[in-house]
Amino acid sequence: MEGTTGSIGRRTFGMTNVQAIREQILAALPKSNIELVENDSPCGQHSLLVEAKDLLGVARFAKSPTGLGFDYCSNVTGVDVVDRIETSRRKEKRIVDGEETEIERVEETRIPGWLEVVYHLYSMRDRKGPLILRARTGDRLEDVALPSLTPVWRSCELQEREVYDLYGVVFTGHPDLRRLLMWDDFKDHPMRKDYVEPDDYDYEPTPHNAVLDRLQARKG
Repeated sequence: MEGTTGSIGRRTFGMTNVQAIREQILAALPKSNIELVENDSPCGQHSLLVEAKDLLGVARFAKSPTGLGFDYCSNVTGVDVVDRIETSRRKEKRIVDGEETEIERVEETRIPGWLEVVYHLYSMRDRKGPLILRARTGDRLEDVALPSLTPVWRSCELQEREVYDLYGVVFTGHPDLRRLLMWDDFKDHPMRKDYVEPDDYDYEPTPHNAVLDRLQARKG
C-alpha cells in the first residue's frame, strides 16, 4: 500500500492510491468529470478536482459505506485564484523599407480566475485519509455557485458558511447560508485577494489611529 503514516490511521494516500480512488469513482459514476491534481510539495497530498455538476454525486459515493466509506469531513476551505495574463511570443517576417525583416510579436491572453473549495475527507471506520476533493466556480464574479455538501456531511455546515462569508462562494442547497464571521450588512469578502479594506466601519463612525491614517493617505 503506497503512502506514509498519518495521524488518524495507518496510511495517507500516495499518487497510486488517489488514481485508484478516481478510477473507482468513475466506475460507479462514469459520466463524472474528475481530474487528478498532483501536489509536488513535501506533504504530497494529491487531490481530485470534481466538476461542479458532479460534486454532490461524487460526495455521496465517497461517503457511502458501499462506496468509498469516507464518513467524516474534517475541513472545508476556500481558495481565490485571480485573473492572470499569459504572454506568448512568436516571430514573423515583414517587409520594412523594401527589405524582409523578422520581428517578434507579443500577444497577451487574459485567463479568467475562479474560486475553489477544498474538502478533506477521512474514514473513521477504516482509519484512512485524507481524501481531498476540490471544486471550482465558473469565475470570481458572476458564476460563483457550488452545491453544498452539508446534506452529505453535517460538519460542512459552518465551514461552508465561513467560505461563503470570506470568499463569496454561494452554496446551493445549504440549510442556513449566511455570514458567519462578518456582520450581515458587511460588504465584499475579506479573503479575496483583491479585497480593499474600507476607510471606516459601521461600528467605528469616527476614524482614528490606523483607520484615520489610511483615510488621510487616500485623500492625499
